Amino acid sequence: MSALWRESWHEARPHRTEHQEIRHLMNTPETRVTPRRSRSLGRFMSSSQRGRDVVISFVVVFTLWEFCAWAFDVPAYILPPPTRIWSDFWNQHVRILDAARVTSAQIVLGYILSILISIPLAVMVSYSPKIERAILPIIVALQIIPKIAIAPLFIIWFGFGLAPKLLLVFLLCFFPIMVSATTGLRSVPQDILDLARSTGTSELMVFRKIRLPYAMPNIFTGLKVAATLATTAAIVAEFVASDRGLGYMLLEYNGNLETGLVFATIILLSFIGVTLYSIVEFVERRVVSWHVSQRNLADSAPLIGS
Repeated sequence: MSALWRESWHEARPHRTEHQEIRHLMNTPETRVTPRRSRSLGRFMSSSQRGRDVVISFVVVFTLWEFCAWAFDVPAYILPPPTRIWSDFWNQHVRILDAARVTSAQIVLGYILSILISIPLAVMVSYSPKIERAILPIIVALQIIPKIAIAPLFIIWFGFGLAPKLLLVFLLCFFPIMVSATTGLRSVPQDILDLARSTGTSELMVFRKIRLPYAMPNIFTGLKVAATLATTAAIVAEFVASDRGLGYMLLEYNGNLETGLVFATIILLSFIGVTLYSIVEFVERRVVSWHVSQRNLADSAPLIGS
């Protein structure tokens, strides 16, 4: 009787459609796709797509470049094709890569120095209008002065060593970081600050939990702008006085009309700058992933997929 009842109940039970069965299987613990896993998978696929897009873009550009150089019979000393540039680079790659190491060290050290000084100074300026009135005109005046004009003074004061190059990178990177950080630290709504202070929260805790998180998107904006300027500053410094580095190599190759090596050096400099920018962007996506600017960029592409 019991077996007959179970059989009749099974026949009377509504059967799942194919779509319902698939949904049931996908919702089991073994196959359930959690939001976190879905987001991770989405980021991986988005990064892979961005990487492919970057590679395809460069392949198209270099292919067109190669075709135009040969099709129009452009002299190599005016516009060498990419294959010629690669050949010239490979013949001198040891020397060029050694110069790249020197220039990269100057870029990174000057960039870090600008961060270590500009952000604490931005904190002081954001808390004290007196400090802002005292130092901001000086900072703006230094920023307006062409760096190529001030570079010889650094050589006179500090010699031909590392110091003048670091100072030039520092000066060019310092201003955008400080201005962006100051703007971010002052962007906190006053109502939020008043509410936090009314609960007895210390000023240090207000800074750590409210001001700094609010300022992080602006700070990273300044860091990305400075990352693009750091390479320029290092090359300007090497143009003025240096016997090493990619800037020195550029002057040498240009003087010898070795156009292929000039292009190789410029491409390597661009790669260094893009790498630094992409590292900053990668850190930004991890640190301020909660910000609306990063959520809106979930499906967009940075220079290098992260």
